[in-house]
Amino acid sequence: MSPTVAFNSGVTMPAIGLGVFQTAPEETVAAVQTALELGYRHIDTAAAYLNEREVGEGLRRSGVPREEVFIETKVWVTDYGYEQTLHAFEKSAKKLGVEQLDLLLLHQPLTAKFERTIQAYKALEKLLSDGAVRAIGVSNLVPARLDALLAETDIVPAVNQIELHPYNIRAELQAKNTAHGIVTQAWSPIGGIRSYNGEPTNPLNDPTIRAIGKGYGKSNAQVILRWHIQQGRSAIPKSINAERIAQNFNVFDFELTNDELARVDALDTGDTLDIDNLDTESFGIVIDEA
Repeated sequence: MSPTVAFNSGVTMPAIGLGVFQTAPEETVAAVQTALELGYRHIDTAAAYLNEREVGEGLRRSGVPREEVFIETKVWVTDYGYEQTLHAFEKSAKKLGVEQLDLLLLHQPLTAKFERTIQAYKALEKLLSDGAVRAIGVSNLVPARLDALLAETDIVPAVNQIELHPYNIRAELQAKNTAHGIVTQAWSPIGGIRSYNGEPTNPLNDPTIRAIGKGYGKSNAQVILRWHIQQGRSAIPKSINAERIAQNFNVFDFELTNDELARVDALDTGDTLDIDNLDTESFGIVIDEA
């Protein structure tokens, strides 16, 4: 079983989860079912991934009791605003086939209209106080945006989910999260985003990581996931391949040395996507009714 990370509220979450970003709906059911049958107990999705229904179906087919699985999803920017976000929760819960969500995040800041982001977060606070969700958080908030949110709201986010892998360790943002007791959760934790963006180098092929893994009989992906775990983060690797889903969960039987952790840290390039300034409303993503 995966070790857990503890939130500032006392809620715990399995450190390793299955991510389903860019997983087609027709492939999501099998991926979720496979992961749960292999021992995963944490699934990360989002309204904007358009596969929440299939995540719910994978959960039901797995036969794993609902109360044993930590389900995390995200509100998309077109549903920001107080009443809109309350309704976004209803849509997600119905699609997933659950009454309560374990963690609900705001997918990213609506920077040009940040007041809508604030109102959306206040709706999350309401959902938390009503018991509709067990924990709330944010995604892709840079330090300045996180400070702005904290100044206008009452409850410190449990999680800030950000791009984080050996080539982009986000040291300043990690430190900001830690200072506020916020768990850092890594999306693209093994660096897959670099392949999507056509980058010629990738942590999955890095020779330093490969050399570390050789000593343990582990792959680059396994070394990277172990690096995340030992530094107290949550990671949500994505795969639809049953063998790789299993491999990504087989990271609890070895431990990196402090020197090896530092060698992975040293691979940071500082190259970060500027998600903070993306015009996400123009993406054309429509979140349908349940």
